[in-house]
Amino acid sequence: MKKITTLLLFSLGTYAFQAQSFIQAYQNRANLVTQSNITTLLQEFGNLGVKTTGSTANTNALNWLKAKYQSYGYTASQIVEDPFTFGSSTSSKNLIITKTGTVYPNTYVIICGHYDTITGPGVSDNGSGTSIILEAARILKDIPTEYSIKFIHFSGEEQGLQGSAHYVNSVVFQNSVRQLNIKLVFNLDQVGGKIGNSNVAINCESDQSGQTGNNAASLSVTQQLAACTTLYSPLQTVMSNAYSSDYMPFEAKGDIITGFYETVRSYNEHTVNDTFANVDPTYVFNVGKAAVGALQHFATASTSLLATDEKAVNHLESVKVYPNPTKDFLNIELPKDVKNFSLEISDMNGRLILNKENETKVNVSGLTNGTYIATIKTKDQKAVRKVIIGK
Repeated sequence: MKKITTLLLFSLGTYAFQAQSFIQAYQNRANLVTQSNITTLLQEFGNLGVKTTGSTANTNALNWLKAKYQSYGYTASQIVEDPFTFGSSTSSKNLIITKTGTVYPNTYVIICGHYDTITGPGVSDNGSGTSIILEAARILKDIPTEYSIKFIHFSGEEQGLQGSAHYVNSVVFQNSVRQLNIKLVFNLDQVGGKIGNSNVAINCESDQSGQTGNNAASLSVTQQLAACTTLYSPLQTVMSNAYSSDYMPFEAKGDIITGFYETVRSYNEHTVNDTFANVDPTYVFNVGKAAVGALQHFATASTSLLATDEKAVNHLESVKVYPNPTKDFLNIELPKDVKNFSLEISDMNGRLILNKENETKVNVSGLTNGTYIATIKTKDQKAVRKVIIGK
């Protein structure tokens, strides 16, 4: 995916007239995005290899996605494969998961991103968006929303938006007749950042070209997206233009689009460097919180504090592991109520390298340079962090 680089920076005050009121239930659910889940999903996505559309790895990624939704409790009737073919013989599938709304069941908020990659494993482009969509689906599964939500994972994006174009032209429309009433399309593409960059802001994309009739509406929902981002995440916002990703076939048919894209561009996309080692999981985690907050606003989620929201939060998620990158020692800062814990450090192949009990300052000077996974465990909770060793 390529993006234009001319951006317009707006303070929140610029679009404060459209800012949403803070809703505690929305914040509670945004807080259910966990760093451990995001880190694990990014790593698993990377381990699936180069997921070129039509390849075995691409099919494996589809099956991995399906298994995730099944583990979240989505039923077979909610999980639909959408096959398509392009060129002479390239075939792949989109994956669509539908959560039915309580008031407007036939009007859909679409949250989408592509899972195909080229050249590298594509952990940022677009394992990052893929991971966030999975977390949003997990968290909102049993939360009533007035509008229906479709969680869509497109393939064929890297070959020219093939999967999303097929979906729009063959499912949303059939014989040029609209079949689905879409409230808006919220696209997530390349929101992984890069370790070492200042990943404190996110681009909020609106449609200011193409079909002019939907430009004003796109700007409005993107202003709402930016406002939700500042309400439910620590990220700053940058207003940007939509360009060359899976929301564009929808835009061409007059639908309202918005999206997220990393602000400080990594430039690892479409290269062998788009790996787990180079992505910033904390940035993806923060974008995930913003996305879950905004998706609730767009779909009009329940504002009540439901039992689902009151599940015990994993307090171990607040653990701090620093410095990162590190050379000789790794400090573990735990919540005050945690007394007994273990630290496991594994390499990228899952091989256990180091195992310590109740040590808050760990000597890692014997580890070679590279990326590792640190897992902090108590009796019933765990937290996962990416750790970089650099001498």
